[in-house]
Amino acid sequence: MKQTLKNIIPSPVWEFARQTNDAIRRLPELPNAYLHPWRRESIKRLNQLKDIHKGKRAFIIGNGPSLKQTDLTKLKNEITFGMNRIYIAFPEMGFETTYFVSINNLVIEQFANDIASLNMPKFLSWRSHHFFSPTLELSNIPTFLYTSYTGKKISPNVTGRVWEGATVTTVALQLAYHMGISQVILIGVDHNFTSKGEANKTVTSQGDDPNHFMPNYFGKGTKWQLPDLDTSEIGYIMARDFFQKNNRKILDATVGGKLTVFPKVDYNSLF
Repeated sequence: MKQTLKNIIPSPVWEFARQTNDAIRRLPELPNAYLHPWRRESIKRLNQLKDIHKGKRAFIIGNGPSLKQTDLTKLKNEITFGMNRIYIAFPEMGFETTYFVSINNLVIEQFANDIASLNMPKFLSWRSHHFFSPTLELSNIPTFLYTSYTGKKISPNVTGRVWEGATVTTVALQLAYHMGISQVILIGVDHNFTSKGEANKTVTSQGDDPNHFMPNYFGKGTKWQLPDLDTSEIGYIMARDFFQKNNRKILDATVGGKLTVFPKVDYNSLF
């Protein structure tokens, strides 16, 4: 029935109704999203990070198979944002990323212990906070972002609501902007998945993972959501335009990536 209605109702009306419904459902979250001690601590940290890397460049590392063709050791002394399960590549990389970002509930729920053990500053979606022990000291909590599925907007200041844009990469871009980064280079953002199906549908991996840089990334038995590449692309376009408007750049150095939104640059030419 839902699919039939979606086909009948004009797209702008359907999108407005969907966003309104999501906003209404989120109303009960609002007090804690701003007043909970963990969020208050997170907001304080985020304010301290405002423009901390002003004028510098940073690399956002996606998790696509192209990372296998990318010499990540070159990034050891760069500002780097790693996402989701990038940490399984740390031994091979020879270093840990400067920052870690994850917003997907399934990723955080299934790998909360791994994430908790990471040493770098961690940025997670607020709705995932219940996957962590409520007895954690404030100094040990991740930095929680109040992210949302709806309300398309690129935020220059991430202390408030942050639009997810259907991909953690868009959140990392907003964090980079908040920190004052003037040039962001994307790598491993292949924008191409072997597994096909309905956007955001939850599936369970039946074996080795062909969609990421290691076969055990989402190994057998792991639940994950199929990508929403269309919405991701909308977020990328909005981020590109926002950066350009403010005299900043996003470049794409992904080896063989399918994303066409950002200017391409040869990875090895950057060093």
